[in-house]
Amino acid sequence: MNSPFPGMNPYLENPVFWSEVHHRLIAVIADEIEPNIPSQYRVAIEQRTYLSDEENSILVGVPDVTIFSQQSNQKEHSSTATQVSTTDGVTVTIPIPENVTESYLEIREIDTGFVVTTIEILSPKNKRAGEGRKAYERKRKQVLASLTHLVEIDLLRNGRQMSLLGEVPATDYRIVVSQSETRPQAKLYGFSVREKIPTFVLPLQSGDREVILDLQPLLNQIYARARFYLTIDYNQEPIPPLKAEDKTWADTIIRGIGNG
Repeated sequence: MNSPFPGMNPYLENPVFWSEVHHRLIAVIADEIEPNIPSQYRVAIEQRTYLSDEENSILVGVPDVTIFSQQSNQKEHSSTATQVSTTDGVTVTIPIPENVTESYLEIREIDTGFVVTTIEILSPKNKRAGEGRKAYERKRKQVLASLTHLVEIDLLRNGRQMSLLGEVPATDYRIVVSQSETRPQAKLYGFSVREKIPTFVLPLQSGDREVILDLQPLLNQIYARARFYLTIDYNQEPIPPLKAEDKTWADTIIRGIGNG
């Protein structure tokens, strides 16, 4: 069954699903581009690991989970500020350090091991304050200071987008393609929840044949193969919620599911 949305399905951004979507998308992109790149290259799935102790890391073993509840609106209190008697002890929650592993792709020269292109798919931890963002920003700066191209894919409406200079249009999602030879200029593909995910040329080395990456059919493939259509409850609001005007549009699409 196909996704009912023309582009990014906003229900897949739910933290319950996103970790699986991320893993599957990394793998399917690698499988898609491997046969199309020149024979002197290979696609490697790489990982970075960091220790996260942010408040919502108490959910041990569940990466990139944001707690959407009334707890999010509660103020933090320090032990020195409270006036409650602790003679008998009170129950508190201690942030548990969590090893977080994030996957990304590298297109490498087989003979030299040189990384031609890095492909990143942002996770929620990359887009909010904490070690996840710091770790990604360190990696991003390293790539941008090198001869390696960067493809940065952001399919999450929530959180703070990665920094770009100048007048940047506000969009729900975006793909940034930074070719090493044209820096600091880069190509930005911004799109809304109502639009198809744009295709783009995968940057390789000068003289290589052009490879076009189309994420839309890959994401649709994941939706169908993982049977997300059996798991997603379209009677509920997506997480994060849509803007009012987009909610009206989405409701029309969802009503069409029931009539189909």
